[in-house]
Amino acid sequence: MKKFLVIGNPIEHSLSPKLHNYWLKSYNLSGIYGKLEASEKDLPELCTSIKKGDLDGLNVTVPFKKSIIPYLDILSGDALRTQSVNTISLDNGNLVGNNTDIDGFELSIKKINYDVYNKTVLILGAGGVVPSIIYALQRMNASKIFVSNRTKKKADHLKELFEEIEIIEWGDLPESDMIINATSLGLKKNDTFGLDFSKYAENKFFYDVIYAPFLTEFSEAGNSQNNLSENGFNMFLFQAQKAFDIWHNVKPEINQGLVGFLKS
Repeated sequence: MKKFLVIGNPIEHSLSPKLHNYWLKSYNLSGIYGKLEASEKDLPELCTSIKKGDLDGLNVTVPFKKSIIPYLDILSGDALRTQSVNTISLDNGNLVGNNTDIDGFELSIKKINYDVYNKTVLILGAGGVVPSIIYALQRMNASKIFVSNRTKKKADHLKELFEEIEIIEWGDLPESDMIINATSLGLKKNDTFGLDFSKYAENKFFYDVIYAPFLTEFSEAGNSQNNLSENGFNMFLFQAQKAFDIWHNVKPEINQGLVGFLKS
């Protein structure tokens, strides 16, 4: 039986095991998918486990999407460009790092028919998924991308990958068409931004990368001001669909039955 894991810290909120095990059963594939709250010191051993055949693949989430890279042999083009990995597979004895977050984000935007072309975007956060979001936004021809992080130095590092973006101070809220929460704020019940989102009233798009819980302070701010609001649930589904295809050569179906099962 094949074995897969999603690793992160925190990881308890992850719906990845529920999703992947549903697909494994639906397509009569022999496998099991679990989750592990990991630390940096666990990364070498986990990668070795794949090479030894004790594991068949890994999904990687916060905060290991960049720090896992030194233990891999090959990066896909998207993973290399963003220096971010969320899916690891074995190919001819080589550990391959893939980035399915880019397509996951882009497909989630297209699903709701939002046109990013010529839009100004503010991204809150500078963690592992942000390079993927920036890259996707550039592919969709956003006109301007601001990035703000509580630790500005971390955001400054993104300029090494994307010189076109503008790094701003935490608390600055420039005029934007789209506001993206890519921080971990919202995973815990009492998380607060300390930011006044009320200035973004009417016809703005609030996108929260967090999908569990389904409602956060950020998404509620978008909902309360006659704006479009979306959380990261569809991004989660689409990136997982691509990861599943990498591992099993099967593109699993995303339908209402699956959505209902995950939200139950």
